[in-house]
Amino acid sequence: MSIATKRGDQGTTSLVFGRRVAKDHPRVVAYGTVDELNSALGLCRAHAAGSRAREFIFSTQQELISLMAELAVDNTDQDRYQEKAKHPITEDNLARLDAIVTTLESESGGFDGWMLPGENPAQAFFDQARSTCRRAERMVVTLQGKGGIVRPVLLQYLNRLADALWLLAREATVSDSVD
Repeated sequence: MSIATKRGDQGTTSLVFGRRVAKDHPRVVAYGTVDELNSALGLCRAHAAGSRAREFIFSTQQELISLMAELAVDNTDQDRYQEKAKHPITEDNLARLDAIVTTLESESGGFDGWMLPGENPAQAFFDQARSTCRRAERMVVTLQGKGGIVRPVLLQYLNRLADALWLLAREATVSDSVD
């Protein structure tokens, strides 16, 4: 099967289970922004000096694939998806994010003011990923506001992830490496 199906040439795409929607549909915008976040995290992983950060990012990228898949499900297919989902985002995923936030805050002392991105490549990439994560979060809120069904844990996950990325960027600034 070719990646070039040509089915999207008229400005539509398929959601999970085959429903066709416009490429600017709020669901497509939401999961597309999460896809951008996943790419930004790839840059973070490629530039992170420490194994802790790389492992965290790798796990997060895998979780984001599950999050994207769920966002790509029409309201009418939500129950069907939940029955078939192999790795849905759960409270356990949220707890993993809470744990790294707690660890990073305990090591750094927590919030001590804003910093400009760009102290070094790793910090700049983490800040780019954080701002993309916040945009994804806003797009999910927009999807909800337009009547899209979204489980609360998905929005909570993106919110916590942005916090973790902010802390990882600060760590990269302080140590010039993330370990």
